[in-house]
Amino acid sequence: MGKRDPKKLFMLGNDACGAGAIAAGVRFFAGYPITPSSEIAEYMARELPKAGGIFIQMEDEIASMASVIGASLGGTKAMTATGGPGFTLMQEFISYAAVVEIPCVIVDVMRGGPGGASATEPAQGDVMQSRWGPHADHPIIVLSASTVPDMYFLTIKAVNLSEKFRVPVILLSDESIGHLRETIVFPEPGSLGTIQRKKPGVPPSDFEPLKAELDETPPMAIMGEGYRVKGYCRITRNSKGDPVSDPKIQDHLIRRLHRKIDSHLNEIVFFEEKNTEDAEVLLFAHGSIARIAYRASTMAKEMGLKVGVLKATTLWPFPGDRVHALAQSMKAVIVPELNLGQIIGEVERAVQGRAPVFGINKVDGTLITAKEILNKVKEILS
Repeated sequence: MGKRDPKKLFMLGNDACGAGAIAAGVRFFAGYPITPSSEIAEYMARELPKAGGIFIQMEDEIASMASVIGASLGGTKAMTATGGPGFTLMQEFISYAAVVEIPCVIVDVMRGGPGGASATEPAQGDVMQSRWGPHADHPIIVLSASTVPDMYFLTIKAVNLSEKFRVPVILLSDESIGHLRETIVFPEPGSLGTIQRKKPGVPPSDFEPLKAELDETPPMAIMGEGYRVKGYCRITRNSKGDPVSDPKIQDHLIRRLHRKIDSHLNEIVFFEEKNTEDAEVLLFAHGSIARIAYRASTMAKEMGLKVGVLKATTLWPFPGDRVHALAQSMKAVIVPELNLGQIIGEVERAVQGRAPVFGINKVDGTLITAKEILNKVKEILS
């Protein structure tokens, strides 16, 4: 019998997410069981205490999100995980965390719906909710996992982005990825480059909790360290954290929240391409469907068809510039989704009429197949 390689494991997607969180330095997890994400909570309940962290099963998803915010304010990297209905319940606190700039990570393992209709089937029905679910006009970062290794490495990336930019980061998965087993080759210990949030560089007497630095992200004081954290509430406040009623300050706050993301897109927006160099048809896909799009592209090449794939790892901010650039040389763009058309609207906006855009949509709880994608390609090119 061969010797086991400790750097290589055959893992469940949801377990890989938990392992990635711990590797990134997450030491607090609060959650409520919900299919198909419950294995993440089970993994954290078992493994997080071994790393010196705390796991709490809350009474519901609202309390889970509130606890994550509290832990983050106390200086701890914090995360929760849920499915579609629980994700809906978290929206108000996600908005709160975004507006007052509290770093945290929310993993949404998407499932069929509405409600609990298809809890054990894959879907991509939460794509627009991940961006526009919370109230208020603020940006957010949303990543999308396509493989079990993605669940590990993108969880780490989500934690790092959250800590660097003081923003909630959402990692989207779905039932088929959460419950899939694949091999992960783990990096060398210490090679992950985890990021810690920026702390004040001045004494408490000089600290202004809402005063941003050149990168548009303010340092974050931790409760209990002597610094004023009074500014962490919904009321519009000046840089010192005092409540004010000033339209200019409100306007500056909202625009700064957008600038801190928009001015760092090269650090936030990630995508992968396959066979796009001479493609005539572009497949835009994310999540579990991206791996099927890759297969369809390979099959198309064997048939003499030129089909490329743009896999979006970051959904929000949307990789519109790259979509626009690729669309100029395409006869068509196809967007396969496990919904009735959510991300296709963003694709159409990015394409700006350079090529016709077609959707392939399923909501029956089954995955789109490579054959179905190829049939659409042949229909368009015929």
